[in-house]
Amino acid sequence: MKKWKYLTMTAVMGSALMLGACGSDSAQNGNNAETKTPASSEQDTADKKLQGAVAGDGSSTVAPIIEAVVEEYAGTQPDVKVSVGVSGTGGGFEKFIAGETDFSNASRNIKDEEKAKLEEAGIAFTELALAYDGLSVVVNPENDWAKDLTVEQLKKIWIEDGTEKKWSDIDPSWPNEKIVFYSPGTDSGTYDYFDEVILDGADLVSAATLSEDDNMLVQGVAGDKNAIGFFGYAYYLENKDKLSIVKVNGVEPTNETIEAGEYSPLSRPLFTYVKNSAMKDNEAAYDFIKFTLENAGDMAEAVGYVRLPEDKYAEGLKTLEGLK
Repeated sequence: MKKWKYLTMTAVMGSALMLGACGSDSAQNGNNAETKTPASSEQDTADKKLQGAVAGDGSSTVAPIIEAVVEEYAGTQPDVKVSVGVSGTGGGFEKFIAGETDFSNASRNIKDEEKAKLEEAGIAFTELALAYDGLSVVVNPENDWAKDLTVEQLKKIWIEDGTEKKWSDIDPSWPNEKIVFYSPGTDSGTYDYFDEVILDGADLVSAATLSEDDNMLVQGVAGDKNAIGFFGYAYYLENKDKLSIVKVNGVEPTNETIEAGEYSPLSRPLFTYVKNSAMKDNEAAYDFIKFTLENAGDMAEAVGYVRLPEDKYAEGLKTLEGLK
């Protein structure tokens, strides 16, 4: 495969697929973006050319990887129409359960209730890992106090306790200013993961502004000295000139700390879930997912995530082959 030419995350998030916003209005209204480009003269004409359509939906955190894959795949299979919506992990699973998609991108493992609904709908599925992410806690660059937070401090900040929280409530030496919160929406796998590892199932602070649009969260934190928020690592990298990253238990999220598991408990795998019948009956869908696994590592690194060990991709390809 030719070397991928994307140079910035801005280019990634601004391309024709319009995948940069989890649960954006277009995604919530079911308007999937589509990419279909002419065949490149650089492509190997000896490869089998396919026709058909492939549909996916799901996580905004996974979206930059999938967008990069779709752009590259369009050059090798220009007659395959790949459409991918971004309704958030939960919203994507809803469409997967309804039989509307061939694959569903997720920034968390599928829930038991989602598994039960898929079984009820007669849809067999397979989980495939794509990359690692480090869920990133960010503050405004003018915030020169909350540079390193413990998990216990994150709990104190983010768990609803009926009070109007101030930074000085977390540490008396910090400003006596009200904390302003920005969080992914409840359809987001990022929200679910944060709920699991930080909130322990408790309610998120009620004063938080929730949005399925990660770019809105970036703008909110960047525009308020007392703001704090969280989202996927790639979105921090794209906007690091506007935000400050927060260490958690003394560890900053980087490719190295995420891959090594040192950035705990906020490191997590990213997935796509495929419909088994689509992999068997839809040659284009099978080929696209195979292409995704073959290139996910390069694409993940290109957009700011961390590739899996190569044996994990080989394992995924073997699992996928078994679905044919």
